Amino acid sequence: MMTEAGDPHERDDEDAGAATGGELLEVVLDAAAPGRLDRALADALPQLSRARLRALMESGAVTRDGLAVKDPSGRPAPGTYRVAVPAPAAAIPAAQDIPLSILFEDPFLVVVDKPAGMAVHPGPGVPDGTLVNALLHHCGASLSGIGGVARPGIVHRLDKETSGVMVAAKTDAAHQGLAALFAAHDIERRYVALVRGAPRPPAGEIRTRIGRSAHDRMKMAVLKSGGREAVTHYRTERTFGPPGAPLAARVTCRLETGRTHQIRVHMASLGCPCLGDPVYGSGAPAIAVREALKASGLSRQALHAAVLGFVHPVTGESLRFESLPPPDMAALEARLSEL
Repeated sequence: MMTEAGDPHERDDEDAGAATGGELLEVVLDAAAPGRLDRALADALPQLSRARLRALMESGAVTRDGLAVKDPSGRPAPGTYRVAVPAPAAAIPAAQDIPLSILFEDPFLVVVDKPAGMAVHPGPGVPDGTLVNALLHHCGASLSGIGGVARPGIVHRLDKETSGVMVAAKTDAAHQGLAALFAAHDIERRYVALVRGAPRPPAGEIRTRIGRSAHDRMKMAVLKSGGREAVTHYRTERTFGPPGAPLAARVTCRLETGRTHQIRVHMASLGCPCLGDPVYGSGAPAIAVREALKASGLSRQALHAAVLGFVHPVTGESLRFESLPPPDMAALEARLSEL
């Protein structure tokens, strides 16, 4: 995941390490360096794991001859590499006064409409500015420690660039009850996706196993064995472009399970990745769709958690919340409607 630190090409290397209270490491690689860049750097810097180096690259903290390098799988070009390692983050997230769009709240839980661009909890490259930081400020000390100090109150999550409805627990009883509902798949979760092309058949069930890709450990993939079962029910609501050869479609997905990147992986497995998806959107959409993406200003995967329904784990009340796609997705759909 990427920080919002601005253009890494414009950062000063000496200031990058010092500003975080961390350290600046330097490695010179020659033309004979073999294999992947993350492996070559890990061999030269044994104090850093390959996973840590990949996260640092994605956050813009690794440069070669002054320019940011963000592809850990690329071949190591010769040059001087500098790695700005930030100081260790605090184990307990700090409360931050970040505005929240609250759909429902009572003494036991809170339902929010998470914006795209907000990570759910702190992690590599995202030390703060997350939903957890905002909830700690909004809910006060009562939230601390519920479900663990690193992810207090969190029972499920959305990808950083996926918008939509989420629920968080404010008490241990609510946390345990919500966790049980999610474990039993007794939650209504519906997403809206704008995808390249259109699924065939137009509606159905995708039942696969999802786990880490053997080719790129930063990605998830459909696996023949291993991983965890993942089930998505989808329905094409509308297509855009020529009726016989649609260029894009609006698809509703209902989750039966909740695996990492599940909808994004499943839509891509149908040959219809989410528009704007930087990870799973292999293959360029049609020129008209690319122009619609540019005009809409959407710079993320076109995926929105539109519906969340469940039985309140403490009061027993049936709750259901809906959220309309945010302006960037709405603008993209409007542009696609003109095709």
